[in-house]
Amino acid sequence: MALRPFNAPGARLALRSKRASAQFAGARGESEVILDVSRLLSRAFHPAPTGIDRVEYVYARELLARIPDRLAFAAVHPAGGYYGRLSNSAVRQFLAFTAAKWRNAGATDAGEGKAAVIRHMFATRPRPVPRATGPRIYLQVSPHHLDDEAQVGAILRAEGAKLVTLVHDVIPLSHPEFARPQGADEHRRRVRTIDRHATGIIGNSQATIDALAPHMRRGLGGRAIRVAHFGADPADMFANRQEDVPDRPYFVYISTIEPRKNHLLLLNIWRRLVDRLGDAAPVLVLVGRRGWENENVIDMLERGEALRGHVIEAGEVSDNRMQALVAQARAMLMPSFIEGFGMPVVEALAAGVPVICSDIIAHREVGGDAPDYLDPLDGIGWMRAIEQYSQPDAPDRAAQLARIAAWRAPTWRDYFDIVTDLIEEVTASVS
Repeated sequence: MALRPFNAPGARLALRSKRASAQFAGARGESEVILDVSRLLSRAFHPAPTGIDRVEYVYARELLARIPDRLAFAAVHPAGGYYGRLSNSAVRQFLAFTAAKWRNAGATDAGEGKAAVIRHMFATRPRPVPRATGPRIYLQVSPHHLDDEAQVGAILRAEGAKLVTLVHDVIPLSHPEFARPQGADEHRRRVRTIDRHATGIIGNSQATIDALAPHMRRGLGGRAIRVAHFGADPADMFANRQEDVPDRPYFVYISTIEPRKNHLLLLNIWRRLVDRLGDAAPVLVLVGRRGWENENVIDMLERGEALRGHVIEAGEVSDNRMQALVAQARAMLMPSFIEGFGMPVVEALAAGVPVICSDIIAHREVGGDAPDYLDPLDGIGWMRAIEQYSQPDAPDRAAQLARIAAWRAPTWRDYFDIVTDLIEEVTASVS
């Protein structure tokens, strides 16, 4: 997910549509919205973000644009315990610093960067929770501390607020074999917290809401529920930048290296392509950090001599570099077994870059008719598609480019119209 600079003109894109936010300020009464930014604070020392980090950032940015007078910030301290209210001005400065750091990861001296983070952490020190004068909505859009039901309950009591939360996926419960050993238990506790306290639930896809429903003991009835697809920044965010990219046809995969992402399929395909084509084989660029339980993948990356020069493990990169890599790729590859949403699919399509992705429900929901879909176990099919797409005048690639021209990218404006509409419904229920 590419990010617009926090204080750039484009950062106010959400203000172009005031339909839902105007209703939100109407006769039903206004609520104070308290956005939890615990995730961003807890990862302040990390040079590059995860997808969840980016989403929490966008919530802060867009809600500051839409409802600045009714927006407050709170967090759980990284050391534990409720952090309390944060200074809005300090949070604004922290967001600007964070966006700049992500755009140019690694450009700042490590010691200087750490000192800057410490200064921002001090500036966002907690303040007392003011007494409520009207309805309050506590908005949590990351899973941070949701596994502690008692703590969430205490926060809601201290704030006198109703909980609205964003659910990214329930993969650790539906597919525990792809999670860390403790992942299923942690996620089960998160879902129990949502089940107990959430008055409103936002799903990043219908696939996520459908997967969540069987795990909700109290069911989804009686709550405000919305499905909202994450937005994509304008395609010009992916304009060519002064970044080095491979000088041969290449493909890119943006993902943490973990079992459900199916990196092993691609590495075995590339080994076969190199055996057949030698230096004429295309290049595979892997963007993302190493995750867990991926020993076979790491062995191939570190000891697979045949892959050297043909597979590039770029790791965590700046937004500038990621955007340049995507913009000039023959296609984005997404062979994952299961997803809650599939943000790289949306980002690539929004940039006019073809996508070859696994034929799973979430990808179909967000990609529509634009991508080329393949079964994540169809190694021969994937190899044929990659080999064909690597050619200069590939007909399948040209056909997808034509479909992309008719594809409509989801926007953050539409996304936050849905979010503010849900907040309005929850506000009405407590007014």
